[in-house]
Amino acid sequence: MSRYRRARVPGGTYFFTVVTERRQPILTHADVRQALREAIVLVRETLPFRIDGWVLLPDHLHAIWTLPEGDADFSTRWRLIKRHVTRTCGPAHACAGILTERRAMKHCGTLWQHRFWEHLIRDDRDFRHHLDYLHGNPLKHGLVERVADWPWSSFHRWVRQGTYPADWAGVGNDGLVAEG
Repeated sequence: MSRYRRARVPGGTYFFTVVTERRQPILTHADVRQALREAIVLVRETLPFRIDGWVLLPDHLHAIWTLPEGDADFSTRWRLIKRHVTRTCGPAHACAGILTERRAMKHCGTLWQHRFWEHLIRDDRDFRHHLDYLHGNPLKHGLVERVADWPWSSFHRWVRQGTYPADWAGVGNDGLVAEG
């Protein structure tokens, strides 16, 4: 069995993709959004991190976090966030059809895939590329015609800060989101 090795750089900035189990389209439901907000607040009380970028889609989310100097433990943060959401919303969104014997034995809910994907941001260009990708994701998935129309995104904060124009984004021929 192969062992997945995560990049662990204390104080690093990371891009994450976190997906619901079997791509259930539940993350934009009001109760799940509220539980995510609560979980982030609770986790940041003891394990702080900065959210540089965020987009919440129905079946997955992307985030860019910067961890404090000397800290590389993003896994515990995600575990605690996912656990809080599962405990808060799990009964309302339980799917008996996907509750495997293994998941039941481990007392796992059916909201989240076990793992998440992370990428260590290498430099400013890499940061901007992933921030653009994250913010353009609702457009890429056909959920909106304009990035500004998607409500669950840090795009709006970056527009207020002057980083993006309000009418930003288009999809290039390679499928990646490019500046508009």
